[in-house]
Amino acid sequence: MTKDTTVRSTVRRAKPPTNAQEHSNADGPQPQRRLAGALLVAGPVIFLLGEFVSAAAWTDPAYSYTYDFISDLGVHGPSTLFGQYMYSPLAWVMNAGFFLFGITILAGVVTLRDLAHRRRWAMLVPAALLAAGGVLLALYPGSGEALKDGTGEYHSLGAFAGFTGGNVLAIVLGRRWQRIGVSARMGRALITVGVIGLISMLLYLAVIVTSGDNVIGIIGLIERGAVHPFLIGLVCAGAAIWKRNNTSAPPSITVGTAS
Repeated sequence: MTKDTTVRSTVRRAKPPTNAQEHSNADGPQPQRRLAGALLVAGPVIFLLGEFVSAAAWTDPAYSYTYDFISDLGVHGPSTLFGQYMYSPLAWVMNAGFFLFGITILAGVVTLRDLAHRRRWAMLVPAALLAAGGVLLALYPGSGEALKDGTGEYHSLGAFAGFTGGNVLAIVLGRRWQRIGVSARMGRALITVGVIGLISMLLYLAVIVTSGDNVIGIIGLIERGAVHPFLIGLVCAGAAIWKRNNTSAPPSITVGTAS
């Protein structure tokens, strides 16, 4: 009796990806993710540094983070609006920060994922709104003269676009935490800061509408409640995206024999 031996050809079979690998691979190669994370960190840092440097240069009288509007830092002045005296020696620093921060965040969102992905617009629209708001804030400083000549409307539109775009973007990124490659805890944190920002924005608008020419003494603090939380949230998310390891295990090779 002849014994037949059949040797199967060697085939390359990839192990089914785990859930973590699916989300990791869906977001693009490591260099692209690192760039996206770096941009999401850089955008808020640009804003916060511009705010700090221009506020430090405003010494007569000293600038107040609690009382003064953020936009006051972009008005060289001297000027007056809503009962606030504005004189920012380094107004160009804050306006450069306004201009660059939203564009940088938009670039990070664009880099983060394949443009052809489904529902890509859900991240792109608020990021684009944030970028447009920053540009308007930079080009049309919110001075008392701007309110009189009509350009103040563009500044107000930019502020509203920035508030809305930044906080909605944080919420969208938080809801898509698996897709962007961050932890569930980070996702919840992003949603939380976005909600806090939107509530602060509504409170800020209510104060502006009801205060008339003299706003309350904590208007600067309320306004920062609409801005700083989402900025900090994006910094943390960007850092998490930058550090995430996207290297997946190589496919396994199996050899089968039969007799």
